[in-house]
Amino acid sequence: MEVILASVFSAIIIVITVYSMLKVCLIAYKRNEISLQKFIIFTTSSIVIGLIVASVLPFGYQKVIDYIY
Repeated sequence: MEVILASVFSAIIIVITVYSMLKVCLIAYKRNEISLQKFIIFTTSSIVIGLIVASVLPFGYQKVIDYIY
């Protein structure tokens, strides 16, 4: 139960972080500070890294909980 709760709250934080990064990239693209290619690369990498971290976190939390008990 603790692992699920910690994973959900961490996933929410990760989603908020990725959303903020996407907003920053969009603002930079609209101001012509980055090119379209960099915009696509930055947004794609932010989403992929967020998904990877959110999917690996439950296993890490499970190991920590097992170590504690």
